[in-house]
Amino acid sequence: MANEGHNASRFVTAVLEHCAGFRSAAFFAVLDRATTDNTRQILETLAASEPRLRVVWAPENRCVVDAYVRGYREALQSGADWILEIDAGFSHQPSDIPRFFETMAQGYECVFGSRFMPSGRMTDGSLKRYVISRGGTVLSNLLLGTRLSDMTSGFELFSRQALESLLERGIQSRAHFFQTEIKTYCRNLRIAEVPIHYHAPSPRLGSSALKDSFRQLWRLFRLRLKGEL
Repeated sequence: MANEGHNASRFVTAVLEHCAGFRSAAFFAVLDRATTDNTRQILETLAASEPRLRVVWAPENRCVVDAYVRGYREALQSGADWILEIDAGFSHQPSDIPRFFETMAQGYECVFGSRFMPSGRMTDGSLKRYVISRGGTVLSNLLLGTRLSDMTSGFELFSRQALESLLERGIQSRAHFFQTEIKTYCRNLRIAEVPIHYHAPSPRLGSSALKDSFRQLWRLFRLRLKGEL
């Protein structure tokens, strides 16, 4: 979470409502120095009366990937069997959560949210963001041998074994391309996609993130050519 103070409590409550069917459900909110408002204070106050909320303060994070990986490790250390990744601020809709669980229960190891499959949608985003997300999916599928309708979404559910395997292999991307990297590593697992509604929070997408994406895509493509992917 970063600078979500105005709706942090509402978002956490909504997520936990959709996880109520699990006796040991927990919400790990990872915050770092990118958070400059009162989000941390709001969540720590809420956590005092909501035992399912764990506020993780990680000032050592150097990039967005560090925040996600810290969340993965916290969830695994808690003993979780399934780990759901969701962006805060209602860019991902908590109401979409049940279909992830319903699909996972059918025997899958990973369930990925998709904005581009039937019934999925992306609203309030710039044309640039749409083209990059859609184009990145097409290019990644072509070069990496994947077959997903959305290779850049960050709304996803992992089994414990799948996530442990990912972390053991390591994630080299330092920006948002790590979502594509993860999906590439999971391509031989039992995976499924479910439609999601993504509310794009911002049209910004930095040039450094795009450079990282192309660099990592080329690295993965070369690994595929060598049979090492």
